[in-house]
Amino acid sequence: MGKKKVPDLYRAPFPLYSVKVDPGSGLVITAGGGGASKTGIKNAVHFLDLQLVGDQQYSASLLHSHDTDTRATMNLAVGGGVLAAGGGVQAAGGGVLAAGQDGTCCLMRFHQGPRRGGSGPGPAGDSVQQGGTRRRARRGQTQKDGAEASGDMKDETAQISVSSLAEVQSDLNPQDPLQKVVRFSPDQTLLLTGGTDGHVRAWEVPSLKKKLDFKAHEGELEDLDMSPDKHLVTVGRDFSCSVWTGTQLATGLSWQDTVPHMGDKTYRYMACRFGRVEDQKEALRLYTVQIPHKRDRRPPPCYLTKWDGKSLLPMLTAPCGSEVISCLAVR
Repeated sequence: MGKKKVPDLYRAPFPLYSVKVDPGSGLVITAGGGGASKTGIKNAVHFLDLQLVGDQQYSASLLHSHDTDTRATMNLAVGGGVLAAGGGVQAAGGGVLAAGQDGTCCLMRFHQGPRRGGSGPGPAGDSVQQGGTRRRARRGQTQKDGAEASGDMKDETAQISVSSLAEVQSDLNPQDPLQKVVRFSPDQTLLLTGGTDGHVRAWEVPSLKKKLDFKAHEGELEDLDMSPDKHLVTVGRDFSCSVWTGTQLATGLSWQDTVPHMGDKTYRYMACRFGRVEDQKEALRLYTVQIPHKRDRRPPPCYLTKWDGKSLLPMLTAPCGSEVISCLAVR
């Protein structure tokens, strides 16, 4: 017998470009769209309520669809209530979204109001919150629960409000401006953006007043992340991975040192992300993904490299399959 097909948890009515989870509320936030072309495909940000039905099955309920007009959201970052409160924005029960839409970055506040009908049981039974995921008890409603477990969307619970805080032009490529990555700093006081013009820009939150602007890469900037001690790491299509202190280049990283006989410019960096070590309080790691610069009929493997987050020396490189990796998340 073949593998049992897992039912879709959620299917967006538009091309899906970004999925994030708000750590405060447990809301799943998805974004995408058809862009400015008049194809009838909408551009939107969806807010989903994730629920555990029974012991092992999940369902997702669409709480709110926020229309983004003619612009598709290509990348997304979520800031918590601490960020919003620190910036003077009332965000109890919500947070802040930074959305890359073409060459602009839009900062939005979202707020989750009370459930419809108060805080009592929902239509399929009592609900309790468990680690950001709502658990729904069964009440013999086999047909209804089965439909929800297979991914049917029920706009039955919620009141989510979304309001605009600020908007800036975040990429200035004269030919085709496109913001490719957006990230909040660890203390959530800055918003970091990068795109096709190769610049890193830092913006104060929530005003989006520009704080820093410098050329980090020749050509497109693919990804960036900032460590808790304020070291900024950027990767670009120019084969480089750079570490910055403010606007000054601190060092460049070379993952090839961990792989013998690796030729120059056969791979390029695609993603970078810092992560804590669970059982070592002060330890920090940096992870980078390298993908083949050119695709062959028999594609070579992609690689994942682990670095010491303090010394930024390489620790381990391992192949991670021949499918091209486009993004990275670290827990």
